[in-house]
Amino acid sequence: MRHRVVVVGAGFGGLFAIKALRRADVDITLINGTAYHLFQPLLYQVATGILSEGEVAPPIREVLKRQKNVDVRLGWVQAVDVEAKTVSVAGPGIDYTVEYDTLIVAAGASQSYFGNDEFADHAPGMKSIDDALELRARIFGAFEVADLQTDPEAVERWLTFVIVGAGPTGTEMAGQIAELAHRTLPGQYRRIDPHKARIILIDALGAVLNTFGDRLSSRAQRQLEKIGVEVRVNTKVVGVDSTGIEVESERGRERIGSMTKVWAAGVAAPPLATKLSEATGAKTDRAGRMLVEKDTTLPGHPEIFVLGDMMNLAGEDGRPLPGVAQVAIQSGRHAADQIKRRLAGKETGQPFKYFDKGSLATISRFSAVASIGKLRLSGFTAWVVWVAVHLFYLVGFKNRVTAVLHWAVSFLGRGRSERVATQQQAFARQAIRAYGDPFRRETADRAAMESGPAGDGEATRVP
Repeated sequence: MRHRVVVVGAGFGGLFAIKALRRADVDITLINGTAYHLFQPLLYQVATGILSEGEVAPPIREVLKRQKNVDVRLGWVQAVDVEAKTVSVAGPGIDYTVEYDTLIVAAGASQSYFGNDEFADHAPGMKSIDDALELRARIFGAFEVADLQTDPEAVERWLTFVIVGAGPTGTEMAGQIAELAHRTLPGQYRRIDPHKARIILIDALGAVLNTFGDRLSSRAQRQLEKIGVEVRVNTKVVGVDSTGIEVESERGRERIGSMTKVWAAGVAAPPLATKLSEATGAKTDRAGRMLVEKDTTLPGHPEIFVLGDMMNLAGEDGRPLPGVAQVAIQSGRHAADQIKRRLAGKETGQPFKYFDKGSLATISRFSAVASIGKLRLSGFTAWVVWVAVHLFYLVGFKNRVTAVLHWAVSFLGRGRSERVATQQQAFARQAIRAYGDPFRRETADRAAMESGPAGDGEATRVP
């Protein structure tokens, strides 16, 4: 029997590990909660109407169609049995178990609301296609609803957009909403002036893009303010509801009326990290990330690799490696190399060494910041570097071509290729939460009908 590798997660870490094992004498089972690979750094462009979801989320089966040693399965891992070496998976309406010899866990990260999960109802994060489509509906819908209002205060609430978190995602989101309000939408409404929209970027820390250094941080803030973004640093969010957000700063407590809020302030490990920790005895940090050995395996379990956003591993500077795509990509390749060495009877346990290729963030069209080694770039030059890097890592030739075409429409012109937004996108998340798991309900309904009428003759329904 060939060596069985189970990979959990089709993000950068899982996908690059699988590709690195394409010629290895292994059978790979990939388990992922969606049927697509998500290029998360461009999600904000889906939310602001530049790109379609298909351009940032190619189907996994299409990406791996030439790799014959991979079996792709849809589902969510519920438990890991380290003694039996199995993972228990909940698929859509069906549960199943998969055996492994080596387990690679690269399930990414979830949005963190720092213990205030109720904020999510009114301030979606930016971690999934569902999030991006909901935000697209909320953002474009806000201008439409504002155009119907007769109360000036209501108009102001609908035209106030608050983005929480001034890291790359929040900064890029704020910049693109400002572009929408000031370049794309003016002249298209009869009763409102999109120029009057307020875009407020909030962060509890003292700087925008604080990991980029003081020089680039200051330039980024100046550019954001130049395009109409209100930047409020050293400001903590203490409350979020349907019509506004409450903050605390050195000026005291303040309420900002806003119908559209975006949460880009923090990340945490997914629930799978806790389950794996309980199964293996491995420790986790405050964000739920797993403390791994230097070769990215779990202590006492050399057969289990934890990669990317789920791992806590110190870099050369002693600080945990950042949750960025390059860490996931390189750790995925490292895990694959360790597996191949192990199968070849070679020594394993070599430490993972991360090579920092730099950080990039866009501010607006033709303006970005880039920190690459000792090189610090800003403005148009940094933007060109940003375009080149993102095109390189977009999976699939078709995705690159269509992305370039849509960027031309948005950046050279004033249009947005993907402005369609529906009620379903805006409210489906709340509806599904109220309705319950559709597959579970369908299974229960079918079972009830097959067993005969219950009580008054109607099938029993479950939440």
